[in-house]
Amino acid sequence: MSTVTASPGTTAAHAASRLTRTLPRATASAGVLAAAATTASAAVLRTAGIPLAAHGKIQLAAFAQLTLIAAVIGGVLLAVLIRRSSAPRQRFVQITAGLTALSCAIPAAFADTIASKAALAALHLLAAAIIVPVLARPVD
Repeated sequence: MSTVTASPGTTAAHAASRLTRTLPRATASAGVLAAAATTASAAVLRTAGIPLAAHGKIQLAAFAQLTLIAAVIGGVLLAVLIRRSSAPRQRFVQITAGLTALSCAIPAAFADTIASKAALAALHLLAAAIIVPVLARPVD
């Protein structure tokens, strides 16, 4: 059984509508911020001599592109959960925690060196640490 709590005069449909109106802006903001942070961090790591490579050198633009794609996927996931779940934000955090862990396993499997594995996993965590809280915060 689910319970929807809203301020007086606000229906559940209106609250969901408000969430989906602000979700694209939150997704874009989180994506741009996370893309900038991961790209800048990757540049700093590369300057420090840490090779960022998985079967070849990863271009800096790829960090921005893939981070933006991850943010959009997160926004779409949350939009689906808002429509279909009784506790969309809680489910979103649970699902993204699992997806973040899975995304950290990918560099562990494919990165060329131990330093690359650790650095790429840290960049995945950085992106998730920016995107997930922005999308999971409640909208008043």
